[in-house]
Amino acid sequence: MSTTHGKKVGVIGRQDGWSSRRLADAFEKRTGHYCLIEMDSLVFDLERGEVRHGETKLNELDALVVKKIGAAYSPDLLDRMEILRFLRRRGVTIFSEPESMIKAMDRISCTVTLRLGEIPIPPTVITEDVSEAVEAIERFGKAVLKPIYTSKARGMVVVEAGNGVRKSVDEFQGNGNPIIYIQKMVPLPGRDLGLVFLGGEYVGTYARVGSGGSWNTTTHSGGKYQPHDPSDELIDLAHRAQELFSLAFTCVDVAETPDGPVVFEVSAFGGFRGLLEARGIDAAELYADYVLRQLEA
Repeated sequence: MSTTHGKKVGVIGRQDGWSSRRLADAFEKRTGHYCLIEMDSLVFDLERGEVRHGETKLNELDALVVKKIGAAYSPDLLDRMEILRFLRRRGVTIFSEPESMIKAMDRISCTVTLRLGEIPIPPTVITEDVSEAVEAIERFGKAVLKPIYTSKARGMVVVEAGNGVRKSVDEFQGNGNPIIYIQKMVPLPGRDLGLVFLGGEYVGTYARVGSGGSWNTTTHSGGKYQPHDPSDELIDLAHRAQELFSLAFTCVDVAETPDGPVVFEVSAFGGFRGLLEARGIDAAELYADYVLRQLEA
């Protein structure tokens, strides 16, 4: 592909990240400019009012596209988001808006936004009181304890009602989870779905199909991507969910249960691999085209 744009677009991501490199490559094809930026290598000089990555001054870029803001989810990422918020206020166009990403990164914020938006979610209880957490698990029968910041089900613990519940909750809280996020474990048909949106428009859906060796369907636990064609009603549900966050690119995690569909989360960054492996859709190419169109508008 010949370069057709003179824009300089930086990709916030990881040098060892497949999706990050793929997105940076897509921009290089179109602009002749390759720029992959790792947040832990930034210098934020408040006196000079600039943010620098090596010799690159982010203030001078036409746009930044955030693919991955750190190697692992943690509250520290919110501090990195403040740097992006500064750049946005100084006129740098950022995909997605920092405030939109922050709202989706924190599991509690994401859950509250979905609930206030009347999006169906699994029964959920959030507390710092161990006794209240135990009561909720006993009521649910089987539940998943989820860290506030995580991805691919890392750090999640399945707990069943009965003896040993309090010990499990104590251990979960002691492992760096002062706020106990408890979600009832809903029956899944061996899969959950990722519905992808770009600029608020539906792109496609992939299924994560479990390996049978784990309670969750993530690829981290052996799950595989497969194509899936959801109903119009499911697409509409996911569309309403992502609309609450105003993200440039996102994936809505949906599960079909006997009691109807539920939304687990709306991703702050979204993934590329599921669409590519399941549907042959290169989301990095689509995203780069979308960003450049927005810059020319």
